Amino acid sequence: MSTIRGARERARTEITAAIKNEARAQLAAEGAAKLSLRAVARELGMASSALYRYFPSRDDLLTALIIDAYDSAGAAAEAALAAAPPDAGHCARWTAACSAVRAWALDHPHEYALVYGSPVPGYSAPQDTVAAASRVPLALVSVLRDAHRTHGLALPPLSGGMRAEAERMAADIAPDLPPAVVTAMVAAWSHVFGTISFELFGHFNKVVEDREAFFEHTVTRIAHEVGLRPQAAGTSPGISAGS
Repeated sequence: MSTIRGARERARTEITAAIKNEARAQLAAEGAAKLSLRAVARELGMASSALYRYFPSRDDLLTALIIDAYDSAGAAAEAALAAAPPDAGHCARWTAACSAVRAWALDHPHEYALVYGSPVPGYSAPQDTVAAASRVPLALVSVLRDAHRTHGLALPPLSGGMRAEAERMAADIAPDLPPAVVTAMVAAWSHVFGTISFELFGHFNKVVEDREAFFEHTVTRIAHEVGLRPQAAGTSPGISAGS
């Protein structure tokens, strides 16, 4: 009985993967708004009724694709942090994580557009997507947390009018970090993805030619805005110059 159940589970996994792969091909060709379960079933040689047993609606399939995209981007950022040399400074680790997300976006432009582009008409993302969507920002928060713990973080200024909102965000996102840092982190997060989006969607055409150098320069400046500093010669990676 367990052998039969295992075979069924493998078959279901393979068919689910085939459905999602064909759906990604449709995203590339037609865009998310035109994703059709009937079209996916037709391309796979499946009856629509059979496909509905895997994804009852277009929105269920979109949600699965969105979770996969967020997880893939998050895994890229996390892998970059894990691969950083032990003596890498916090600023270098931040830049590595951001660059990994950019590389992922360039390799998966249609999946990036699905999660960071225009909203899909008629679709509302469920709570199921939140954990996957949090992986990239939490990877960046982990860099700030390490820097703060080792006194390598220069706190950014916080205007008085922002204090209540900053404290609310800190309580929700990273209660162990100062509200000023969390506020700067949220701004940095939007800045990083704004820069990637400008490149991916063609807004840098005839403006920026060396996109990689420009991106690294930009994310390094953003790192400074959240309180990170390049590691000074002769210091440990936990202590930044001037901290």
